[in-house]
Amino acid sequence: MKKGLIVLIVIVVIILGIYSWVKGNYNRMVVMDENVKEKWSQVENVYQRRMDLIPNLVNTVKGYAEHEQETFTQVTEARAKVGGMVNIDESVLNDPAMFAKFQQAQSQLGSALQRLMVVQERYPDLKANQNFLQLQSQLEGTENRIAVERRRFNEASRQYNSFIRTFPINMLANMFNFNTKPYFQATAGAETAPTVEF
Repeated sequence: MKKGLIVLIVIVVIILGIYSWVKGNYNRMVVMDENVKEKWSQVENVYQRRMDLIPNLVNTVKGYAEHEQETFTQVTEARAKVGGMVNIDESVLNDPAMFAKFQQAQSQLGSALQRLMVVQERYPDLKANQNFLQLQSQLEGTENRIAVERRRFNEASRQYNSFIRTFPINMLANMFNFNTKPYFQATAGAETAPTVEF
């Protein structure tokens, strides 16, 4: 009888230990996953800010540089392409192909905006326009925010990915369908400085 009671107590302690381990690590994965999603929403937030600034910036530049139609078209098309992806939510984090497509569209928009900023160098009156200067400053600030939020997202993804890939957590993560999250990466050719000619 005593032996049976001791065995039962040992079994209960083992079951409680396993339950406690699973519960604690599951909850930690949920918290880390939510942190990645929160960082992603901040990335989307600053991208939306950039999208909202672009029409004002383009209209201000158009007033001074009407014959730069090709640049305006490129910016408008890139913005429309990104705008077509507005309904993307955190589900993009589970689809590497969709994440890469989103990142490429944002990169194309950034390149088009850089070309628009080069246009302003050709027009001294535009460079002195207060509206343009304010918009340019806001856009530069937004680009910095984008870089900061992408870095924070990558840090949260790295912590989450590292945690769910370690043994024995990886078995638990697979059991509960916790998948790795993607990282923002530099676009191809980003290591070379762009050539600016006037």
